[in-house]
Order: sequence, then structure tokens, then C-alpha cells
Amino acid sequence: MVRRAALLVVLVGCRGKDTGEAPSFGSDFLWGSATAGFQVEMGCPTLPEADCTDPASDWYAWVTDPSIVGDAGLYVTGEPVTAGPGMWETYDDDFAAMTAAGLRAFRFSFEWSRLFPDGAAEAATTPEELAAYADPEAVAGYHAWLDAMRARGLVPLATANHYTLPLWVHEPVACHADVASCPNRGWVDGERIVPLIGTYAGFLAMEFGGDVDWWGTLNEPSATALSGYVLPGEDRSAPPGLTLAPEAVAVLLNQIDGSARMYDAIKAADAVDADGDGSAAEVGVVLNFVAIDAKEPGTADDVAVEQLDHLYHAIWLEGLTSGAWDEDLDGVFEATRPELAARLDWIGINYYNRVEVSDLPIPLMESVPVSTFFPTFSWDPYPEGLGRVVDRASGYGLPIVITENGTPDVDGASAILDGHLASLVDAMERGADVRGYFYWSWVDNYEWNHGMAMQFGLNALDPATKARAPRDVFVRYQEVIAAGRVDAP
Repeated sequence: MVRRAALLVVLVGCRGKDTGEAPSFGSDFLWGSATAGFQVEMGCPTLPEADCTDPASDWYAWVTDPSIVGDAGLYVTGEPVTAGPGMWETYDDDFAAMTAAGLRAFRFSFEWSRLFPDGAAEAATTPEELAAYADPEAVAGYHAWLDAMRARGLVPLATANHYTLPLWVHEPVACHADVASCPNRGWVDGERIVPLIGTYAGFLAMEFGGDVDWWGTLNEPSATALSGYVLPGEDRSAPPGLTLAPEAVAVLLNQIDGSARMYDAIKAADAVDADGDGSAAEVGVVLNFVAIDAKEPGTADDVAVEQLDHLYHAIWLEGLTSGAWDEDLDGVFEATRPELAARLDWIGINYYNRVEVSDLPIPLMESVPVSTFFPTFSWDPYPEGLGRVVDRASGYGLPIVITENGTPDVDGASAILDGHLASLVDAMERGADVRGYFYWSWVDNYEWNHGMAMQFGLNALDPATKARAPRDVFVRYQEVIAAGRVDAP
């Protein structure tokens, strides 16, 4: 792998010498917080709802449609999106609070549907053509965000696509009813969405690359397939909410193609080195890594561990580094596709869960031969798992960023943070090149199908007034940032 010179100014991986009992992260380690547009933008305290709310995405339709909210087979609370923190309006106050707390970076996402609510945009085939279809208020709004981040000294990490798709690309309610006949099938139709999302990513890089050098293509693509097409349930019921659907294969593979296309488009369109570090764009993908264990070690469950790792991690890491391709998802890379290879400059790790897998005598899905396992996901704290997944990713010789890590356990969050960071620094001492850590999330947000029910924020949110109140974990996070190490509290 070619280790690029970019990010050396603000993202130096050196951890420095140990000056205390606990190993140091180093003075240049990038501490931040993370959000996603759909989850935090809406719910503005004073802006008119029409200026704040983005009703043009598949997720907006999903959490507001009565037939989906009332579907007993799904878990969608139906809480109004206006309960969210309203960062479309409050962003500058939030950025000021981040800087005051010692944070040096902020991860956010652009909302495709906010920028391009009208399907007429599909006529564009280049970023330059697409610019004519962009909503000017949305473009101005994101520029205002980036201006404010820069003014506050925050390094922006921009996710080009964090789950949501415009309704003209994906109609989730119609596809839930009949995915074969719905007209806009999102990731199912690769010949359509891959060039569309590539052009969209190129537009983002062309329009906003003057402020952004650090780009993520997709967020948690495996979760899109799992919760939307395989096992929707209480943890996550994602659009279009299909169970064991054979379309899951196309969704997974098309997302790999889509990420590679986005990589190329961003590299081609972002010509501005915003940070003066020698590179205009460093592009990665953000994967939801899980710590996988056999339910009964020493049995066929050990093979099940390898199979889940293949679907969750390997098809992405191998595909976007070496071009390895498993067309039929049988667990074997039968081909190499050069157009996928070397399409990662860094690896983003979202870590929350440990998973126990049990062997199955036949595949869970007939269309996925490698799926002879059943996963049981757990929200129980497992901090050592962060070090394990960092070890898993570090073998590819690329910089790593912890793009999300947190917990909905409000009372135990400080101790869980300490455990995660201790596990992380151990992995760094073993040689992992970890450049930064982004806590999920800055403020309690609209947690997808759960509405406001799951509270991940460093700051608690009053949904009525939108007031933020720092939690104990935020105080603890500031102590760690100031010390540069995980000393005893």
C-alpha cells in the first residue's frame, strides 16, 4: 500500500513517548464527535419547519408513513423528526461548544435529498451538470456549516452518504410492499444507483472540497443490507424492511461498486488542498466492525465466525484494497477486479457490538451460500472488542480512524468510554496506525427507527427547547482529551 503524505499536519499517527503510567495518544491525535445529517439537522428551535425539515429522503418516508409505523413486523416508533436537535440552525453554537471542550474535529454527513430533492437531477451525468440542479439554500447551508467549523478550528470529516437516499432513488414504502415492482429500488438497481451516487459524490467534492480534505464514501453498508433486506427487527428496521430477501446480495455488491465509484469521483473533483498538507482528498469507507465470537468455541461455530467476518469485513477490506471479488457470496474470492483495487486511503471503524454466532446446517439465506450461521448481537459493553477490531483492520497497512464509538447506557457511559479507549491505545501500542477517535454522538439525536428513545449524546437534549446539557461522559471525555491518555478518573 502507498502511505500518502496527506493528513500529516492534523492527523499524525505518532503517539509520542510515554510520560506516565498510562500510554499516551500523542499531542496530534484527533479527538472529535460524530453525527449524521438525518439524525441531527431537523427540529430547528426557531427556523420555520419548511426551512429546516428534509422530507425528501427514504428514511423520512419510512419513519412517518402510517403503514410502516403501524406494521407489527417492524419496529418504527413514528416519533416526529422535529424532536431532533435542530443542528441545521444551531450548528455554530454546537461548534463553539466543541472547541471549548477541546475537540479538534467533527464528523457530519451531507444529505443527498436535501441537496437534490427533485428527480430531475438524474439527467445530469457529470458533477458540473449536476450543480445546476442543486437546491441553492441547501448548498449555502452546508457552506455555512463548513465556514463555521473552520472558524472554530474544527477539522471536518464529511460522509458523502450516511444511509439515506432521495425518494426519487428509493421509495421504501412501495418497495416494502413489492420490491419487484416498485419503480425506485435504491441499492437493488446497481446499474442506476452506482453512476448516480458517483456523480453526486463528485459534485460534493467539487462544491465543498475547498473546505474538506477528509472524505468517507458510505456509512455502515453491511448494516444497510442486514437491517433492510435480511433481519429487520427491534434493533434496526431499515427501509425497505424485507426479511431474508434475495435482493440483499445485489445491495451488498452494488455498495462495494458504489464506494469505489465515489472514491474515483471525489479524487477527480476535489482539487483543493484545504489543510495545506500535500493532499486535496483522502477517501475512506466507514464500516461497522463487530467483535465476533463462536457461541461454542471448538465446534463448527468457529467456521461461522469466519463466515460472518467474510460478509461484514472481508468483502469490503479485500475488495477495496486488492480488488478481490466474491460474486456469489460463497465465501471464496473467485475473481479480481482492478477497478476496485486501491480505493481506500484510510479505514473508518464504527464499533458498538459483540456478536456471537452459531453454526447452521443450511444457509440462513439460500441466495448467500456462506450464511451458514446465525448472529446474536448484543449491546452489553465489551470494550476490549474495540482493540480486537482495530487489530483486524490494521493488517491492511492503512491509517485507521474510529469514526463512531459510544453507548446508549447513559449511567455507565464514562466507564465504558475508559474501557474502549484503554483497548484502543493497547492496539496502538501493538502497532495499529490510529489517527483519531470520534465519539457517537455529539448530542442525543433521532436514532433512526427508534426516534429519540436511544440516548447516545455527550450532551442530553431537551426536545422541547433544544437545550443541550453536558452528561458525565462529556466531562470524562474532556479529561481524557486534556490528559492525552486514559488515566484513572
